[in-house]
Amino acid sequence: MKKFIGYEKGVNLGGWLSQYDTYDDGHFCSFIQEKDIEKIASWKLDHVRIPVDYPLFEKDDGSRNEAGYYYLKKAKEWCRKYHLNMVLDLHETFGYSFDPLKKEMDREKFFHDETLQSRFISLWKNIALTFKDDHEGLALELLNEVVPSDVYLEWNSISSKTIQEIRKTLPHTPIIIGGVRYNDVNAVPLLEKPYDENIVYNFHCYEPFAFTHQKAYWVEGMTRDFSMPYPDTIENYQKASKKFSKELGNNIQKLGGNKITPEYFTTIFLPAIEHAKKNNVPLYCGEYGVIDQADEKDTLRWFEDINRAFKENSISHSIWNYKEKDFGIEGEHYKNILPEILKSI
Repeated sequence: MKKFIGYEKGVNLGGWLSQYDTYDDGHFCSFIQEKDIEKIASWKLDHVRIPVDYPLFEKDDGSRNEAGYYYLKKAKEWCRKYHLNMVLDLHETFGYSFDPLKKEMDREKFFHDETLQSRFISLWKNIALTFKDDHEGLALELLNEVVPSDVYLEWNSISSKTIQEIRKTLPHTPIIIGGVRYNDVNAVPLLEKPYDENIVYNFHCYEPFAFTHQKAYWVEGMTRDFSMPYPDTIENYQKASKKFSKELGNNIQKLGGNKITPEYFTTIFLPAIEHAKKNNVPLYCGEYGVIDQADEKDTLRWFEDINRAFKENSISHSIWNYKEKDFGIEGEHYKNILPEILKSI
């Protein structure tokens, strides 16, 4: 399969320019600093994925917010200094959010509203112009986690129009596109043939969901005392996934057999791998990780298994998350197992 050269192993900087509590320069200046980029480079990773939310770039009326671009330019400067590439991931756009805590959000509207789509395309045109003269080592991810499962045709259309506009300014920059159902790996085959040779298919993997998200306060029905080992029987994962998340636990329901094995990940990746091979497109897992509530040894086993599958199938990948956000590998929970995790990447 075609490789995503320069973006083969990385980590997310979630919580910095996205999913912040308030738009606050103090937070933006302190949450991630040059020393963090230097540390990530010392881990022998080759890129960072930087989620960003639209208020960083846009004022309420949609006009350009110049001040917000400062932090991205600074990140690009640090990455260049420490020989890291950078994925710019639009985590939220005006009128759309994947965030399950934003329960009032109409997650369908964006995909049927031309005004919202025009603003989305305009934002990407502005981002492209910003990096017109500094695009080496940069990849662009159009939108994080399209939630509704029935908007894949609309999303393909929006993606195509957006890529056409970006290409007027950045003709060769890699552009990353994920599928529906929270970037489900089984949604990759619903993505259209690539616009050009610099398109990358994307998915996220938190399987088995009942293990990776145990005790997660934002998961409906999840209790703070729930725990799940890895590996465990498929039957146990299936029961737990049905209880907590019908959509996010979808893939485990399709398996037979008795117990999860290291080959489990290759099994669920296979439809995406075949689609990527057919279209000669690299495959990228932009997020994968385990909540810091899981058992340390089980967490290490999970990372070793999934990283092996990535390597064997030439799938580029980026861990969620570097710092905090309940998954931070830089935190105390991961201290004893991080060297072994990094060794397995």
